Amino acid sequence: MKADSAKVCRLLKTARGQIDGILKMIDEDRYCVDISNQVSATEAILKKVNREILKSHMKCCVKDAFEKGNEDEKIEELVDLIEKMSK
Repeated sequence: MKADSAKVCRLLKTARGQIDGILKMIDEDRYCVDISNQVSATEAILKKVNREILKSHMKCCVKDAFEKGNEDEKIEELVDLIEKMSK
């Protein structure tokens, strides 16, 4: 992975901490909207992680594929990812 691994790991650890907090909120029978807000905050962090990884992928792996003339595979790979993310 070519992304800034320290940044990605920090964000993932934050998300993990939030998930642990959500589980605790559920165990404590906390208010549904408060739990939902925490889930949304965690989703936002995971989306940020994914953007960071994909940005790096495009700057490195996709760029390299274009330089080597085998861009079709990488383009198809990105199209598949976009389709998955839009579901």
